[in-house]
Amino acid sequence: MNPRRNPPRSLPRNLLPVLLAFPFLACVAQKTSTQNAADGPPLPSAGPLATVLVRTPIYVYADAHAQMLTRIQAGREMVVAETNGPWMRVFANTDTQTEDRRDAPRLGDSNRPVPVTGWLLAKNVLLSTTANGDQVLMGQAAILESLASAARGPRDAGQAARLLYLRLVEFYPDSPLAPEAAWRAADIRWQFDKDDLAQLPSSKEKEAYLREQIDESEMQKIIHAWPGSRQADLAAWELLDNKVCGTWQGDPRCPSKEAALFENYASQHPKSPRVPEALYQAAYRAAVVHDMEAAAGNDKKTVEALKEAQGIEDFLLKNFPHSDYAARTAALVYKLQHGIVIYGTESN
Repeated sequence: MNPRRNPPRSLPRNLLPVLLAFPFLACVAQKTSTQNAADGPPLPSAGPLATVLVRTPIYVYADAHAQMLTRIQAGREMVVAETNGPWMRVFANTDTQTEDRRDAPRLGDSNRPVPVTGWLLAKNVLLSTTANGDQVLMGQAAILESLASAARGPRDAGQAARLLYLRLVEFYPDSPLAPEAAWRAADIRWQFDKDDLAQLPSSKEKEAYLREQIDESEMQKIIHAWPGSRQADLAAWELLDNKVCGTWQGDPRCPSKEAALFENYASQHPKSPRVPEALYQAAYRAAVVHDMEAAAGNDKKTVEALKEAQGIEDFLLKNFPHSDYAARTAALVYKLQHGIVIYGTESN
């Protein structure tokens, strides 16, 4: 394909959002707008945003036998520059991780990966203008997310699912699926970060402020964007990870504080699907306090902890009688009443 040579011209205004999203495009476009016609073909006008649904090779030319530049992970953001039969030329963001403010260099970003331009098969591409594209992105992301937990699932399935969820929110911000997609993307990142930070020695620190905190920015955005929604309630639940103790170290103040955190969550988010679990967690911590205080010979606090667990049991059996967490709490209270140790050993 031989593109026409056009004289230099200024950039149209509708390219500004795209250029801001892809700094590399801005640099190339600025250079192109100042070069003369003899220097070569100008940068084609940018088309719609797009992504790929599966891992896709990108080539130097529109030919499967041409040199392959790289493979683009599902969910990566792209700008379509032009099409040629079954092929598309794109500017694609191929870095392996989405940007994290905590990882950003303090003195500029000269080492930041730049998008690559090349050709790929159009059949693998979903445009931001595709009708019902939100349903397609949601479905493919859900498939990959389920594969991520499989023993023999694709290595990058979780990250690809997160990126596809993000593209749904970006391409279809008014979709009824956008809140759920935003939540799932944030949750995948939260679980990745949580697992990584659990490997640090500081994760065992009793006080939360002594530990590396999980980045809350995406969860906070969900809470503010969709207040009172199921997704906002779930985001608030995850934030509790940054508030609980790393380890209790035999100090009853830790499980006592955590019990209050979980009870407050249930009170402040009464419609959350996590309410039964939150109350069970509170009851479990009350049971732990019971055993800690009993071992220390503090009879008054032991009785108070038992009453707290019994109160939670009554509430769960009345309001969530079919919940597994109501039955779990009943088992906790039964063991407390019959002197069966929940935290520690029979000898301590």
